Amino acid sequence: MASQPGQTGPANKKAVEKAKDPKKALRGLWNYLEYHKWLLFLAFVLTVSSNLFALVGPKLSGNAVDAIAGAGMVQFDTVFYYVRLMILFYVVSSALSYGLSLLMRTITQKTVCRMRQDVFDKLMELPVGFFDTHQSGDIISRISYDIDVINTSLSNDVIQICASVVTVIGSFLMMVTIAPVLVLVMLVTIPLSVFYTKYMTKKTRPRFSKRSAKLGEMNGFVEEIVTGQKVIQAYAREDVMQERFASINKAAIDAYYDADYCSAAMGPTVNFINNLSLTLVTVFGAALYLAELLTLGDISSFVLYSRKFSGPINEAANIMGELQSALAAAERVFRILNEECEAADVYGAKELSDVEGEVEISDISFGYTDEKLILKGFSLYVPKGKLIAVVGPTGAGKTTLINLLMRFYDPQKGEIRIDGLENRELTRSSLRRAYAMVLQDTWVFGGTIFENIAYGREDATREEVVEAAKAARIHSYIMRLPEGYETVLTEDGVNISKGQKQLLTIARAMLLHARMLILDEATSNVDTRTELRIQKAMEKLMEGKTCFIIAHRLSTIEHADQILVVEGGTIAERGSHQELMQKKGVYYQMYASQFQ
Repeated sequence: MASQPGQTGPANKKAVEKAKDPKKALRGLWNYLEYHKWLLFLAFVLTVSSNLFALVGPKLSGNAVDAIAGAGMVQFDTVFYYVRLMILFYVVSSALSYGLSLLMRTITQKTVCRMRQDVFDKLMELPVGFFDTHQSGDIISRISYDIDVINTSLSNDVIQICASVVTVIGSFLMMVTIAPVLVLVMLVTIPLSVFYTKYMTKKTRPRFSKRSAKLGEMNGFVEEIVTGQKVIQAYAREDVMQERFASINKAAIDAYYDADYCSAAMGPTVNFINNLSLTLVTVFGAALYLAELLTLGDISSFVLYSRKFSGPINEAANIMGELQSALAAAERVFRILNEECEAADVYGAKELSDVEGEVEISDISFGYTDEKLILKGFSLYVPKGKLIAVVGPTGAGKTTLINLLMRFYDPQKGEIRIDGLENRELTRSSLRRAYAMVLQDTWVFGGTIFENIAYGREDATREEVVEAAKAARIHSYIMRLPEGYETVLTEDGVNISKGQKQLLTIARAMLLHARMLILDEATSNVDTRTELRIQKAMEKLMEGKTCFIIAHRLSTIEHADQILVVEGGTIAERGSHQELMQKKGVYYQMYASQFQ
């Protein structure tokens, strides 16, 4: 139950996340890739084979040059022979590269599919506190954008890096066999490329982490604006929101620019170093040719191999930025996967069955942070079948009490008992199934009206759903729709009114056979006339059940067995409506203020 503006709850945290352990991120990615280790082995074979075939080309080219530049007549037959071999090897290399590309995309799609499913499954296991402290947009960004970044990197960058390693090693060995002296010339510039790349990698990594975090922050802001568009327009705050978005958007763009600017310098700089190496090779190669220590074909082959040798280094520098972005994205994804799940049920936890509905709250104290307690020494006994109303000012701890009853959180002190059994001795699933809940913030999903009402009971029949809809006074409206109960609701039910959504959620609660009921301003989105019509249906729903009602409209709780007035995390007053009115205390003042 995420905290809303005006409710008591943990504050949002918007700290910029930074990449801390790239090696750990790589290990996490490997844990997914190893599910396809045989396909990866095949990909490795294709990578080696493709590049080895391509590496033969420069040697054949040198032989062809020697056949042309040799003494005597040009040996055209020999030249064409080497040319045909070059074409054959390059065609085979290209075919293997194409097969490798298809194979890696297959591996990547399977990997990211599994990763996205794991993240979603993890979200279903996380405590409510996680969603209270993380923006929805940022969570969505991790499961969509960040995993897409990983997908792109695995599909392209991994292939290029593997191919580069094979090409660099193969080219180096071929150069050693042709002219070891010229290799020594190249070794002057290679360390320079390596050290520069390593230095720039350290600089770019935190920048790409910041880029991902800023994007998540922007997505969170946009998600808030889209859902609150009516309020923004009602208060004519469009200009203010535009200015705020401009600020957040600029921060995201600056983070993008900073990361891209830093990484953009790597490619040209490494390319310059490689061209410097080629210049030195050309000068010393010419000297060796004049000394008749090398043939033109050898020089030609060596230059081609030197380009193949330096090319992958240059490519590696160019894709290093993308790889750093992928590692930063992977860290953000793995942070969710490494979050602590909702605490497991204690060993030997019991299933709550045959619920009577007796609730006893004994001296509980709770705060979302240890520094600030919301409830302090709160005690309450509720016999089965009784109706308890909880009222009080905003931030007094009313919603927090509901969070504790449902075990979205556990109190730091004290205990809550259901039918004499302590909450923590029960399985969470059985405890929560004992309650039916109707919240002020209605939630419906993309699906038919029938599916939305039957959400809590997959075995519900059409007759039971219709009966619940009739009890909630929504049946006649549903039947006026073209498809009736098969009408498909759009995401979050934007094609029906808030009041109709409220009635659907009430019908959903009515369909459950729960012995306890929680109503958090359950009729706040319906008009007064409809509310009066619903009261009898609600009374039917509450018959024989232990009910907790959070209410701001005090006229709706006059019939409650006991009314609690919560102030400052403690019970300021308790009693029936008549008793509290006679006291002329806090409740009396609240009641009078609504009718003055």
